[in-house]
Amino acid sequence: MTLLAGIEAGGTKFVCAIGDQHGKILEQVEFATESPDITIPKVIGFFQVQQKQFPFSAIGIASFGPVDPNPKSDTYGYITSTPKLLWQNFNFVGAIKKAFKLPIGFDTDANAAALGEYYWGHAKGLTDFIYLTVGTGIGGGAMVNGKLLHGAMHAEMGHILIPQDKVKDPFIGNCPFHKNCLEGLASGPAINKRWNLHSSSELPAEHLGWDIESDYLAYAMANYILTLSPQRIILGGGVMKQKQLLPIIQHKTKILLAGYINHTNVHEIEKTIVLAKLDQLAGLYGAIALADEALKTK
Repeated sequence: MTLLAGIEAGGTKFVCAIGDQHGKILEQVEFATESPDITIPKVIGFFQVQQKQFPFSAIGIASFGPVDPNPKSDTYGYITSTPKLLWQNFNFVGAIKKAFKLPIGFDTDANAAALGEYYWGHAKGLTDFIYLTVGTGIGGGAMVNGKLLHGAMHAEMGHILIPQDKVKDPFIGNCPFHKNCLEGLASGPAINKRWNLHSSSELPAEHLGWDIESDYLAYAMANYILTLSPQRIILGGGVMKQKQLLPIIQHKTKILLAGYINHTNVHEIEKTIVLAKLDQLAGLYGAIALADEALKTK
């Protein structure tokens, strides 16, 4: 049995785990995301202890970003222009590699979550799909022709610009960069700020807020379908725990496409836009999958 280590580095917490190639998690721990000089030693310490019982062969890092995932770049493995100031220009891969002389896989948390769904979730067997998390932020990862999409850097699907009906929704937006991009209008903090909540779960199912939320996510779905032609779009994150939301998004997406895409994927939209199988664990499983990919290509 090949053992693998995974690090899911989030904006509020780090989750570290030991797992195997079959997706079984053997050990797991969480740390608050503090400064690198506090958090990284905790990560390294956990794996040094676990390595004695579970000798893992590679490490995968699924990180909040923006990051540099290009192995040919001088800043490969760095967290770059993140709003978390203490983590700006931090050499993440370098810090872990200094402690463990093992293959290391590195990518965005969204791409890693997509890879996790590809290995063990609702993207298994597909070659072209999108994973979108709708929670504290909105981030997306995509696989195209069987490979994770990077391009010049990596996709920032949460920051696409979408129509806003300012009569229906006069909210200015919550993104510090763009105000009313998708993340600025439809993330969990945007919902909370718009309606003065502690958590979006406080909003009743019949509230206007969910109608507004489904508008924005349907615009995103239509845009992704038209640009990347995915076989499936997988939705995760805390906001998607609202059970009434998915069917409304599916219905509105089909209306927005207006019959232009004459394909089974649109005719059977409920099979195309689905919830994540791995739910909140997609990023962690994705980190394990990144370790497996690194081992295969070492």
